Amino acid sequence: QVGPVESGGGSVQAGGSLKLSCLASGYTANSKCMAWFRQAPGKEREGVAGIMNGGPVTYYADSVKGRFTISQEDGRNTAYLQMNNLNPEDTAMYYCAVQFDYVAQCGNWDRYEYWGQGTQVTVSS
Repeated sequence: QVGPVESGGGSVQAGGSLKLSCLASGYTANSKCMAWFRQAPGKEREGVAGIMNGGPVTYYADSVKGRFTISQEDGRNTAYLQMNNLNPEDTAMYYCAVQFDYVAQCGNWDRYEYWGQGTQVTVSS
């Protein structure tokens, strides 16, 4: 199976918005968690937001609460990350990830197994 595929990254000024998309097709499991991670140069990868089978339960890193929103389309193979009020500290490569084995733990960032190639988000001041 192919890893998830991200799109929607780009460059924006501080205070602006971007919406990332992640297509996770080819997986046969009905239940899954989808999440967004990010990694800035010189920093460790961090979990940003996670969701299980369309919600309503979602998980967020403290640094993005109130600014970022994760969602899934009805078909549950596409996840989105709406990012508002972006600041330069949000600049990073953003990765989509999927996991099936611990669907009650979508906020456990260590459980994710399948990864996309990433999409760059750059926020200028």
